[in-house]
Amino acid sequence: MPEINVMFQRYRKYIFFLLSLYVLGWGFTEYKSVFAGLILGTALSLFNLWLLARRTSGFGDKLLRGEKVRSLGTVSRMASAGLAVLIAFEYPEEFHLISVVLGLMTAYFVIMIDFKIQSLQSR
Repeated sequence: MPEINVMFQRYRKYIFFLLSLYVLGWGFTEYKSVFAGLILGTALSLFNLWLLARRTSGFGDKLLRGEKVRSLGTVSRMASAGLAVLIAFEYPEEFHLISVVLGLMTAYFVIMIDFKIQSLQSR
């Protein structure tokens, strides 16, 4: 499934751009805990997106070969989100909890915005 890899590369580029903006915000503003939370959540969101892309690619390959397929790794993605929230609870002065949660949703926002852009370009 090469189209999954192409989409993941595009999403990764967008997320790295957002991460660079968050790092600049962390470095040049007084809202360090908010931007640190966004950085933590977005980094784990990128990790979750990578897991999903890798598992989806393997899922499609196994389906084409007629092999038995396992899950797409929902538990591991939920565990990494739980880890991010636990880190934010453990260090509330360093990581803003709401920012961590928004950062965890970043990949989904990127996917939706990219879908809209790609659908407008295909017309």
